[in-house]
Amino acid sequence: MYRTHNIDSNSSATNAIRAITLGAAKPAAKPMISVAGAQQNELLRALSRTDLEALFPHLELVPMTAGKHLYDFGSKFDYAYFPTNAIVSLMYVMEDGATTEIGVVGREGVLGVAMYEAERATCSAVVQTAGYAYRLKSSVLRELVASGGAMAQLLMRYTFAMFAQLAQNVVGGRHCTIEQKLCRWLLDRLDRSLSAEIKVTQDTMATMLGVRRETITMTARKLQADGLIQYRRGTVAIVDRAGLENCAGTCYRAGKIGFEQMHATAWSNA
Repeated sequence: MYRTHNIDSNSSATNAIRAITLGAAKPAAKPMISVAGAQQNELLRALSRTDLEALFPHLELVPMTAGKHLYDFGSKFDYAYFPTNAIVSLMYVMEDGATTEIGVVGREGVLGVAMYEAERATCSAVVQTAGYAYRLKSSVLRELVASGGAMAQLLMRYTFAMFAQLAQNVVGGRHCTIEQKLCRWLLDRLDRSLSAEIKVTQDTMATMLGVRRETITMTARKLQADGLIQYRRGTVAIVDRAGLENCAGTCYRAGKIGFEQMHATAWSNA
């Protein structure tokens, strides 16, 4: 499970979030970036304080509204996004409109990394759970990578972890049962959420997993009957995480290996 960080309620990042949420009569000034705020993202937290503060002039705190497309297939990458409490689905849309989720990114990672200027997106990135992210211009990130510093090392480790996740998605899609896949899907969100409740509809789960809504309904009912989750309209509450992991089996555990290794190396060198 990814780490949950306690952020000082008086921090400038928290105050900035409050200002954005409540709104203001006049255009708000650009939110100030703080160490505590930026460290809500695992990759930024793994940087030394010196390296992190050097990014402050280039980082921007932005709201991530549910349903927002950060980029679509074929799009140019203008920004890289480091989510804090938002969760983003990486989706592939077929010519007939069928949609399948191929990956998920939350506070453990980054989206929109472009190693060269002409690079284009190979999937769509859509905000599933609203929240916030720190964004960084792609040109700035490319300069950081080219310098071969700490950020370049972190991104290489993250790329390995994401490859493991994508590979497991392929294997799971072919060999895992729908019950295992739904358990893993819920656990993937739980790992990136700040609570034990996941705001999601059955229609969304069906779309992400590429199955009929009726299939999700029956599977969710079984998980609820087994005491693993409690489902009410638009919300899934995780009751028994250990039981959910056991039900998901290797469909979930194998996809975590890359991230566990990333954390072990990143934090030991931080």
